[in-house]
Amino acid sequence: MPSRTHGSAPRPAWAPPAGRPPLAARLMRATWRRLPAKLHEVGWEPGLEVPAADGSPLVTDHYFPRAEGDFPTLLVRSPYGRSLPWSPMYGLLFAEQGFHVVLQSCRGTGGSGGAFDLWRNETADGRATVSWLREQPWFDGTLATVGPSYLGYTQWALASDPPPELKAMVVQVGLHDPHALFHTDGALRLENALAVGVGMTYQHQGMAAFLRATLRLQRRLRDITTARPLRGAHLPVFGSHIPWLDDVMTHPDAKDAYWHGASQAGAAEHLGIPTSLITGRHDVLADQTFEQYDRLRRAGCETALLVGPWTHTSALQQGWPEVFTESLAWLRAHLCGDPSGLRPTRVRVHVGGENAWRDLDDWPPATAVSPWFPTAQGHLTRQAPTDRAPLRSFRYDPDDPTPALGGPLLSRTAGPRDNSGLEARGDVLTFTGPPLTEPVDIIGPVSARLSVSTDTGHADVFTRLCDVDAQGRSVNVCDGLGRLRTDGSDPSPITVPMGATAHRFAVGHRIRWQISGGAHPRYARSPGNGQSPVDATAFTPVRITLHADSALLPTVDAR
Repeated sequence: MPSRTHGSAPRPAWAPPAGRPPLAARLMRATWRRLPAKLHEVGWEPGLEVPAADGSPLVTDHYFPRAEGDFPTLLVRSPYGRSLPWSPMYGLLFAEQGFHVVLQSCRGTGGSGGAFDLWRNETADGRATVSWLREQPWFDGTLATVGPSYLGYTQWALASDPPPELKAMVVQVGLHDPHALFHTDGALRLENALAVGVGMTYQHQGMAAFLRATLRLQRRLRDITTARPLRGAHLPVFGSHIPWLDDVMTHPDAKDAYWHGASQAGAAEHLGIPTSLITGRHDVLADQTFEQYDRLRRAGCETALLVGPWTHTSALQQGWPEVFTESLAWLRAHLCGDPSGLRPTRVRVHVGGENAWRDLDDWPPATAVSPWFPTAQGHLTRQAPTDRAPLRSFRYDPDDPTPALGGPLLSRTAGPRDNSGLEARGDVLTFTGPPLTEPVDIIGPVSARLSVSTDTGHADVFTRLCDVDAQGRSVNVCDGLGRLRTDGSDPSPITVPMGATAHRFAVGHRIRWQISGGAHPRYARSPGNGQSPVDATAFTPVRITLHADSALLPTVDAR
């Protein structure tokens, strides 16, 4: 095991305290199946106070293996508290496998001092925590980070100027760009913002408080998301003003000074620390994971990617055995010198439709863009159009917005859903290909090139790829939204990224392209008149017309 890197003085002897992990963590641990066998009994030091960059106490729990010898350390910094499910998932399980685990509440959460302010303090507080680690008698100088969602952000923040002790990272369904979590092409990702607000405000107070707040949000979601104006309508759920939530909802432009320093994308552009990335096909942060994978690869950093059949939350529930096993193998390989658990290829992805895992050399694999074009009769064809003639149009009414259904959300309604009822609405266009005579694999990024005109000059366009089975069930595969500004009757081009996927369209199935004017309340409804969706009190219905020189651009496996 590597020696300390910060000095040559020997470590003082350390005797582990007598504390056992909390009973609730042990009980939850007993419910999990398909996990690696326990190697060590676990001890627990709760409530340690680590001085933050400004001296504020960061409350920290220390889990450790009850065994002789040196063990590497995992740093887990979280704004969601240190109890369930984090204590068993990270403290208990990883300590059983031979790691010290430092589970810390970010400032202003879980009893830590100071005030929580989304993203602004994580770099300095992470560095202060490493400085504290260097003084601990049990710290052997070997450090890694691990964790999901915002716990991924705290990892990237530390990696922006990594300490020499940092030897590996495992970013699970992770965040690195807060702006992209809350906005897409200037459109507010409303349901995300509300869900993140509840999680950040209440989860660190305990599961009971978090569940009560979640239920309040579910009961009042319609009232909040249809309020005029939208600004401040969420306050009844939160009971008080949450400055950072108001700020993120009202600053749609990524170039606004408010967002300066928020994105940690740059950390991956120069990183030399082996980094494992884990996401799901319907993870709300999947695009951010793919972006960081690409940056790490271009930087020449050792990296691996696991893409499961999960949403943001199900990756840590149904997917936890795979996520934990993948994470453990990476940490053992790069902290303990044991590569036996690593898979032979850099990328492993679960292919929807086929319901099988594939090992790939890279992401995306060798692929080709294979356009499909819409026709006036509602078909999808390989034949390119010869003009820009209007094909079909629909009326989007902000007072009766097209509802959201499934997809990459933070709620329990995320993931694949039958879109048949949605597609029966008059404000949803569909273009459907013929039954397939051989399977089609779409593996990689998907986008839409749209040629659109409107009668008001202002609209959102939501575009979705669906798989239609032999019974007519239309299931969403991936999607995206773009904000349109047009000159009126003349069609304007817009390219809408629809995320990346791995999906097999089986023989007898059909490929469907779905187009509408929004997905509410996943996205705040477009007022139709150019006003801010947060401040608008007047709404204008919009006639949206799709023209012939539009195309769906999937990435088709070229093998």
